[in-house]
Order: sequence, then structure tokens, then C-alpha cells
Amino acid sequence: MPETIAGELAELPVEVIDLSDAPPIAPRAPLTQSEVRTILMSLMLTMFLAALDQTIVATALPTIGRQFQDVSSLSWVITAYLLAATAVAPVFGTLSDIYGRRLTIISALSLFIAGSIACALAPNMQVLILARGLQGIGGGGILPIVQTIISDVVTPRERGRYQAYFSGVWTAAGIGGPILGGVFAEHLHWTMIFWINLPLGLASLMLLLPRMGKIPVFHRKRQIDWLGGVLLMASAVIFMLVLTWGGNRYLWLSPAIMAMIGAAVLLAGAFVWHARHAAEPFLPLPLLGGTVVPYAMAAGGFAMGAMIGLTVHLPLYYEVVYHLSASETGLALIPLAAVTTVGAAIAGRTMVHSKHYKRVAIAGTAFAALAAFAMTLTMLPLWALLVLLALCALGLGTAFPVSVVSIQNAVARAQVGTATGAMNFFRALMASFTVAAFAAILLMALGPDIALGGEHRGPVNSIAAADMVVAFRYLFAAATAMLALASLCMILMEEKPLAGPSTPVEMAE
Repeated sequence: MPETIAGELAELPVEVIDLSDAPPIAPRAPLTQSEVRTILMSLMLTMFLAALDQTIVATALPTIGRQFQDVSSLSWVITAYLLAATAVAPVFGTLSDIYGRRLTIISALSLFIAGSIACALAPNMQVLILARGLQGIGGGGILPIVQTIISDVVTPRERGRYQAYFSGVWTAAGIGGPILGGVFAEHLHWTMIFWINLPLGLASLMLLLPRMGKIPVFHRKRQIDWLGGVLLMASAVIFMLVLTWGGNRYLWLSPAIMAMIGAAVLLAGAFVWHARHAAEPFLPLPLLGGTVVPYAMAAGGFAMGAMIGLTVHLPLYYEVVYHLSASETGLALIPLAAVTTVGAAIAGRTMVHSKHYKRVAIAGTAFAALAAFAMTLTMLPLWALLVLLALCALGLGTAFPVSVVSIQNAVARAQVGTATGAMNFFRALMASFTVAAFAAILLMALGPDIALGGEHRGPVNSIAAADMVVAFRYLFAAATAMLALASLCMILMEEKPLAGPSTPVEMAE
């Protein structure tokens, strides 16, 4: 293990970061396979917490609205969490590179548990929304730290195999979350969707913390660039609010939206200027350059955006065109959510055994684009649409482990957390942008007077099925373009050798 780590560090671009002032790291005994499995299981439980809380709340919203007698603010129960989680992802990634994984994972989990307790005890809607923001701060820190700890425990070549397991966690949360939320709200009490996080969070800490001392240490203590972090978070929050409110609360060309866009651009420009001149920038801009990181981030972002955009808007298509009920619609989304894990597993296995690991992601995303294009051609029976969605999910799922591992393999070990946080930040922004863009496409195709959800379901029920089919052809075409771009980015990405055990082909060469 020490020789392997030394070999990995020798291949890294030394110009990215100066480690001359880094304190000496004491050698540690290699982790046993049993310890690795235990750590990964605890990480999966930790990630399940963050993933579950993005889906379990939705089905309980009507019950919450009735208890607090406030329906108009219900959307903020979801929005507050997403805003906070998106904004803090790069913050926690960078802090894990400065203070280490143990302190940051404890902080993230503690904030998440504290937010969950505050949500369960909230006396009114305003306090619940604030508590959801606190919970989102913890939840947004969990994902990049978990992915960073995985990079500390297993080599890049073997990492893809485990990334597929973690994709399965998201699938389980996506399917089980709405079901659990409905059961708790209907048969127990809606606060159970938050109280359940307490035993799960404590169990995760009890499993993980005793073994954190054996995980290799790569962080480097330095001064925190708080100004850069604040500028980045402020720009992200305003941009997310634009995507949330645009075309919904305000018209896209309204003065409020235009002013918010201007503020987001101004803050983003200030962040870039500050990062170029700061001695120790919060997010080093050279880290986002090169021949790997930007292409891998773009490929993963396009794939994530297409998947989330389809997941959010397909229920409308199912309802109007196929006349499915709410429960049937949930079942019809399973092919898109669950089969993604299969694609991730295939890509992960390929990365373990193949020298040219990006080929599976190139072929997978191209295949997904073809499946999405087939949906634009004609009106399909439901079974045929579900088959094409499953094939699309199978292909786009290959992009996730390849993009994550490629980014972590291309940067210095002391910057893996920063790069991982930036990747999750970009994916969240792309997902939000795609949801808003797909909604705009449907509005243009169906007419500006049609409301696509929320509190205005009346006009939707009057849409003719033929009109909805035509409108969704544009949406499927947009998904096709995004998946084709993901494949192109994978082609352009440099395929750096993965650190770790050699493949049989490489040993023969």
C-alpha cells in the first residue's frame, strides 16, 4: 500500500498544488478487506440518509400543509433543502482537504441530525423551512465527503466498482423514499420522516468513526478563503432562485428575474477575480482546467441533467397521455431510476479490468442518446416507452462512475475533496437548469397559459393527449442533445491511466 500511494503521487501534476509546507504524514497500516467493507457499508448508510431526505418529504407535504394551515409555502420545504445542499457542496469538499475527512463528516452529520430534530419539533411552517435549510447544509456536505473518503480507501481503478453500489443507494432512496413518506404521514405521523434520521445517523457515526483513524490522510491545513466561499455560495443561491422562480412566480423577462441574473453574474465574476488574485483561493481555478476535469464534469452534468429533467416531467406525460394514477406513475418511473444503477455497475466493473475504461461511457451515453431520439419519432405504447427509458437509463448510468473516478484520478490527493465538491456543485446546478429548461420547452410548446404543476393542476387536465405528445417530442429531443454532448465530452476527455492494480493487458504489455 505505501508503494502504491507513492506511485500514485509520483504521477500527479505537481504544478497544481504546492505541498512543501504540508506536515509529515505518519505511515499507517493498510486497511484489511474487512475494514474496507465495514467503512463502505457505513458510508452507504450515510449517503442513504442524504439521498432519502430528498425524496421522503414530497409525499408528506399535503399532510404538513394541512397541519400548519399553510399551503402556499409548501414548495419551500423542498427548495430550502436543495438551495442549501447545492451551495455548501464545494464548501465541505474544500474543508475536508483542509481539516480532514473525520472532522468534516462529523460536522455534516451533526448538522443533518440537528436539522432533522428541528424539523420534527417545528411549531410552524416558517421554522420548518429554516430547519430544512439547516438540514440541507448537513446533507449537502455528506455526499462530497463520502465520495472523497471512498477515494482515500480504494484505488481509482477499483473505485468504479464501489461507485455502482452507491448508485444503488440513490435508487433505493428514490424508490423507497416516497413510499416511506406516504406510510409515515398516513399511518403514523409526518414528523417520523425526520425522526428516522436520528437512529440512522447515530448508527452511521458508530460504524464509521472507530475506523476513521486508519484511513490514509491526504489533507493539508491552510488558511481558509472565506470571502471566496461566500461569493461562490451567494452566486449559487441566487442562480438557483432564478431557476426556481423563473416562469413560475415571476416571468422570465420580469425585472426581478433580470436583476437576480445580474446579481448572480456579478457575484460569479467577483469570485473568479478573487480566485485569480488570492494566494490560497477557496476553489483553485487551475483545478477546473486541464484535459480531464472540465470534460468529466460536463459529461456527468449533462447525463445527470437529462435524467433528473426526465424524472421530474415524465409524470405529466404519463398522466395526460396514458391516464396513469399517481401510484402507477411512480411505478412507471422505476425503469429510469433503477436501471441507471445497472449501467453504473457495468462501467464500474469495466474500469477494474480494462485499460481503456472511458470507452464504456462513450458507448453508453451514445446508446442513451439513440434511445432518447427513438422516443421523439412517434407515439409509443406504454410498454415500448418504458423499454426505451430503461435502455436510456442503462446507457447514461455509465457516465457517473467514469466521470467521478476520472476527476479524482486526475487531481492531487490533497485536492480530491475540493474537486469532488466542485463536481457535485456543478451537477446540482445542471440538474436544476435542466428542470427549468425542460419546463420552458413544454410551456412554449403547449402555450404560455398552461401551468405545469404545483397548485394549478386544472389547466393541465384539459390538455389534449396529442398536444402533449408533440410537446414531449421537443423535450425528448433536448434530452437526446444533452446525452450526445455527454458522449462528446467523454470522447474529448483524456484517458489517464488509473492508479491501482494493473490489468492483465497492462501486465502483458
